[in-house]
Amino acid sequence: MVNAVPGAPAVNIITPPYDEEIGLYLRTMKMCFNSDLNYNHCSFRFLPPFNYIKTACSFGEEDEDDYDAIVVGSGYGGSVAAYRMSMAGIKVCLLEKGRKWEAQDFPTDSLRLLSSVRFENKSLKFGLGPKDALLQIHTEHDSLAATVCGLGGGSLVNAGVMLPTPVRAKRNPKWPKEWESNWKSCEASASSMLNIQNVPVKFPNAKTMEKLMVDDEFKETTSLKLSINFDVEEQGTHLKTAKETESCIACGNCLSGCPYNAKNSTDKNYLFSAVEAGCSIKTDCEVKYVVKNPNDTNTHKKRACRWLVYLNETDYLQSDFVILSAGVFGTTDLLFRSQTRGLELSSRLGEGFSCNGNNVAYLAGCTTPLGAYGLHKEQFSKIPFQERPGPAISKSYTSSLGFTIQSAVLPTAYPYLIFKGVSTYGWPTGFWFLHGVIDKLKHSFGIKSTQAMALNVMGYDESDGKITFDKISDKINFSPPIDPLLPRKIISFQKLTKKLRGILFMSRYRSTSVHLLGGCNASSDHFNGVCNSNGQVFDSQSPSSVHSGLYVCDASLIPCSIGVNPSLTIATASEHVSRHLIQDIINTYVGKDSIDERDDKSCGSIRSWKVEEKSRCDVRFTEVMKGHINGMPCVAYLKLKMNAKTRKGNLVFGKSHPLMRGIVGGYLNFNSIEKDRLYVIDGEVDLCEVEIRTPYTQFMHYRLLLAASSGSRYVLEGKKVMNPFLLGLYGWKESTTLEVTFKKVKNNNPSEEMVDLKGVLHVSMIALVRSLISMEGNNKMKFVLLLLQSIFRTYVMQKPRGSFMGFPHVELMDRPYPSSTLHEIRTEDGFVIGCRQWKIKMDDSWRFEREKNPYPVLLLNGHSTESFCLPTESNDLVRTLLDKGHETWLLQTRLHPLHSSNSFTFEDISRFDIPAAIDKILKLNDKSTKIHVVAHCVGGLAIHMAIMGGHVSATRIASLSCTNSSMFFKLTPFSTFKMWLPLIPITMMILGKNTILPILKRTKESMNHKLLKSIARVIPRYERCNCEECEVFSGIFGNTFWHENITQTLHSWMNEKSNSSLPMSAFPHLRKICNTGFIVDSKGNNSYLIHAERMSLPTLYISGGRTLLVTRETSWLGNKYMKLHHPNLRHERVVVDGFGHSDLLIGEESCKEVFPHILSHIGLAEKEENLDDNGNDYKCFSGDDRFEDGELVFEGWVSSSITIWFLLFFVALCSVTLYCLPLKFLF
Repeated sequence: MVNAVPGAPAVNIITPPYDEEIGLYLRTMKMCFNSDLNYNHCSFRFLPPFNYIKTACSFGEEDEDDYDAIVVGSGYGGSVAAYRMSMAGIKVCLLEKGRKWEAQDFPTDSLRLLSSVRFENKSLKFGLGPKDALLQIHTEHDSLAATVCGLGGGSLVNAGVMLPTPVRAKRNPKWPKEWESNWKSCEASASSMLNIQNVPVKFPNAKTMEKLMVDDEFKETTSLKLSINFDVEEQGTHLKTAKETESCIACGNCLSGCPYNAKNSTDKNYLFSAVEAGCSIKTDCEVKYVVKNPNDTNTHKKRACRWLVYLNETDYLQSDFVILSAGVFGTTDLLFRSQTRGLELSSRLGEGFSCNGNNVAYLAGCTTPLGAYGLHKEQFSKIPFQERPGPAISKSYTSSLGFTIQSAVLPTAYPYLIFKGVSTYGWPTGFWFLHGVIDKLKHSFGIKSTQAMALNVMGYDESDGKITFDKISDKINFSPPIDPLLPRKIISFQKLTKKLRGILFMSRYRSTSVHLLGGCNASSDHFNGVCNSNGQVFDSQSPSSVHSGLYVCDASLIPCSIGVNPSLTIATASEHVSRHLIQDIINTYVGKDSIDERDDKSCGSIRSWKVEEKSRCDVRFTEVMKGHINGMPCVAYLKLKMNAKTRKGNLVFGKSHPLMRGIVGGYLNFNSIEKDRLYVIDGEVDLCEVEIRTPYTQFMHYRLLLAASSGSRYVLEGKKVMNPFLLGLYGWKESTTLEVTFKKVKNNNPSEEMVDLKGVLHVSMIALVRSLISMEGNNKMKFVLLLLQSIFRTYVMQKPRGSFMGFPHVELMDRPYPSSTLHEIRTEDGFVIGCRQWKIKMDDSWRFEREKNPYPVLLLNGHSTESFCLPTESNDLVRTLLDKGHETWLLQTRLHPLHSSNSFTFEDISRFDIPAAIDKILKLNDKSTKIHVVAHCVGGLAIHMAIMGGHVSATRIASLSCTNSSMFFKLTPFSTFKMWLPLIPITMMILGKNTILPILKRTKESMNHKLLKSIARVIPRYERCNCEECEVFSGIFGNTFWHENITQTLHSWMNEKSNSSLPMSAFPHLRKICNTGFIVDSKGNNSYLIHAERMSLPTLYISGGRTLLVTRETSWLGNKYMKLHHPNLRHERVVVDGFGHSDLLIGEESCKEVFPHILSHIGLAEKEENLDDNGNDYKCFSGDDRFEDGELVFEGWVSSSITIWFLLFFVALCSVTLYCLPLKFLF
């Protein structure tokens, strides 16, 4: 019984019997886990809870981050959608970039107003002012556009003019005919919710305009109403829950936000009612883009939603429905950004942009009282209500030509000098540029200044403007539409100026608009618009197909000019979209939980939700990596957020510290694959990942889901592998080198070419310094310390993060290991060896009746370890060969632990053991039978020595397949250095006559054996293991496999059962072969390579792509040697990525990655034999080499020169130390 964690229940450990005759072993093994989630154990022991250091702050908030619907924006579109969906009973969240404005927050003087304005020149790429300012001024070339940012959108600072949609606009061919079916009812709903009212008093400015506009050309707009509370008309019953407002006091400050709470902006009706119905509103929360939720990610969420709404490159919310209502610029910008991340949209995005024929002017220098200046609070007592300026706009006049002129009262907060020459030009020409200064001086000295008012004009432009997206600056640009009536509008302004004998200040811009429309036009198909009439966003699959759950609901839907103030039109269109949206929601959730039962009906909330403030416990930094993938340049610009919710944890060892795990955003420049950026739409990182099979190795694991503007998606996954080799000599290289795989995500297009690439990315010293400088967060110092602590533990302390204790609970499976017969064979020199035979089952013989029986296969193991008969694995090579109909023989030479000898060389194996085994096989089969040979490591050396030494004829061999072996034997730099040192002679001297070293710790050992094993444990190796037997074996040989490639059950079986002892008498011979680089006799003479003519047989040489012990040059030289001397035979070479040495045969994925090459080689060899037997011409094969002929690489993951120099320095240091020790005692 072994307790995984103190105090936790124990787990039984049962070791299965090893039956030599029956061969009944486990096919699979089950891990027994405790039901207690705090202890995840199965015959594993945990170290002290290093990875569970508690932090003072926890990640995130208690808020849920998934919703049924998310609304982006809070103007006349978003507020309507949020209210209607909230009333339907679903979970709604509204996100607003700006802040919540109370009445007292609105600016009442010029300084406060200027601090609430952001000016952005898109031509010069220049911006001034806070990004969430109330008023947003955008200029580009000859156009100016003004937008509003705040909870309530444009309704906060507009004049509140509500006019029904003119008939002329509805007759426009672009106007969706589907809207007419319920337009009147939707308009009535919007009018009722906004509580629009008639102006009760004719204010002075309205009287003045009434006198001036007495003309046949202009007629007064009689239907003008305002969304302002005059406390005259009773509020409807639907407004019982609306926020109370005060009565208008006619101050004239509407255009800077009503400071007296009299305006019926959407935050006081629609949004207030939405919150009452349960809507959650988050202000100060800007949305960057939306993407479709990948089905295979985000499994930590409670449920899979269709859309991810990103607030920055790492933080997002998710929902089934997303309603974009961020205004014309905001919504279009969002869709453009989403398009660059793979969202398929109509090519008409950004087209059909309209400014509603809008322009403004400033009429000043009039002596006639106009009553168009706003009032300060102290002036109210001096001026009666009916003589005050009134609301900003209270009269409207429409020309017979189709445009509308309105006079406007300017708030006291507006800096009037801006309208007098700074952004305007004066008419008539003359000394108009001094007017503003003179008028200001008059006001300062108490002299009565002249009167002024603003003029607003609207009409019908061509709606042919365009909004585009600059991928370099990542911002939108816009060009206004053509306004054919602009000259006539200016003439009308000039007529008014003459009548008032004032000075006209006309905007310097061809278009100056506060009424932006279009850009995501509603249409019948994606060839003419971006959305359908219901607001659903088109995809590009078919003309009318849409993205499920993605809507646009704001002014960007309107496909043409309205000609008048568009607020009521926008609200009406939003009501229409909301009705179809509610129906879509009902259809989506039909059959699921009842909408009324999905959540409780608790009241919602409005609060600031700045992501930066919510992430105060996170650590954020940037990381830039450069390199090549398949030889193609690639640069990764990543933004990491640590201490985040990740989706994947280590099952047994537990997760690393939260600050070591995080999510990743950013993008890749990989122009060879995609011309545009590849954006990270879902990424995660663990800087201290440890796998159960490699507890000493630390991984920095990155996994990025990338999206391209083409719609393709890719996965980049990579690891920085940090092994405790040579006390962290290569720590810098390993911790800054990311080995990556780059794959294309499959879709439903069968003709699409798949991408599967590999490469390496590096972090430079300069990039690392920049990452440290860019680091933000309260816990950044703690993050750095934790990272350094993990690196120190990996390289210096070399402490594992887990400990394997043996077999977990075992259950015998239905499929037993195939039965076999063990033949004892006496060799020519009198030594007894074994050869195990697996025959073809009688049940399987029918498969081969109509064809020639396949040749038997002889398997030759490496040094002392079993590579072919693996009872714990379901698909070892023995089972695989039997399934293919091959009688299989496994030779147990005098090198095998069961038949080990105290005195032998590899010459003895090649001269006596292999020929005796082949004779036995041929004796039990037809004399004409040939034998396929599959050999590993020193087994491959032995078969080459047997053939080239003349002990076995090549005519008896059908084919030869060798893994990490040939007639050449090239080692890694570190293994070469170990062979160069006199370690083996010293070892043999320590062993004495008994050259068989017991490996199992439970066996009896002599003092010499204990000393040798102690030395072996301290010898450096690429990968450390917490199993003592594995440590001893790898200390002597070096690592023979990558632990991550083999199962834990196989690892235990190998070290507890298979590798019971290690015969070492052949090591001196092996040392000579390794130092020479090719097979030699026991005296070091080249007795084999000179007989190339004896190797007349097809060959296959396999190497691991992730080199361990033996380099790829071994198979490369062997393949070249055979092609040179036997060009008429088929010679193949394969390098299998991800594998090392013996894991080519014992790896968990060997049956998929390696065995097919061996079976293919054997099958082709038998086909060639059949062709030769039938008298056909013999074919010439050039071989299949996956590497170019001239390729020579430095093997291993460390530089050979650095390794050699370091080891030489280490030996010299030890020598000096030993030499100086006697001198110390002399003195």
